[in-house]
Amino acid sequence: MYENTEFTLSRDCEAIQIPSGQKTTIPAATKGVITQSLGGSYTIATYQGLARIAEKDLDALGLEKSETPTAEKPASTTNGQVSEEAVWNQLRQCYDPEIPVNIVDLGLVYDCRLINKAEGGTKVEVKMTLTAPGCGMGPAIAHDAQSKILSIDGVDEADVQLVWESPWNQNMISEAGRMKLGMI
Repeated sequence: MYENTEFTLSRDCEAIQIPSGQKTTIPAATKGVITQSLGGSYTIATYQGLARIAEKDLDALGLEKSETPTAEKPASTTNGQVSEEAVWNQLRQCYDPEIPVNIVDLGLVYDCRLINKAEGGTKVEVKMTLTAPGCGMGPAIAHDAQSKILSIDGVDEADVQLVWESPWNQNMISEAGRMKLGMI
């Protein structure tokens, strides 16, 4: 939606450096361009390199949050039960900041389990990987997935673990992901 939009930061802005995953502050008056705007976060390019900006900081980019939500509306429970489909739909709203394909279609999510807790509520456990073990963005992507899962009505606990077995490879990308990346 905002791809290729040039900006000048109106204020200091918190960001996560790509690919290191280190938190940083980009100073006011920094010029740059938005390279990707998916799943409620924004990848920007500045003289400092690539960084990820949260939607809460759109105003620093001189933009306003759009009326249409960036993520699917969280699914409601059905008869008090959380559906696995609702969890997968939320995971499809998570993106690697350098690749315009969601983590499900990239083949990064290996396992998703819903556990109905005896005291009520649902715990969701997800095992996922990254395209490269050394990617510093892993914790940020896992946190994004956890936040989106926790937005589902009825989910009160979410555990997203980064795993490295089996190693990810390009054959794990879905057909939809391959089309988006021009691999078909």
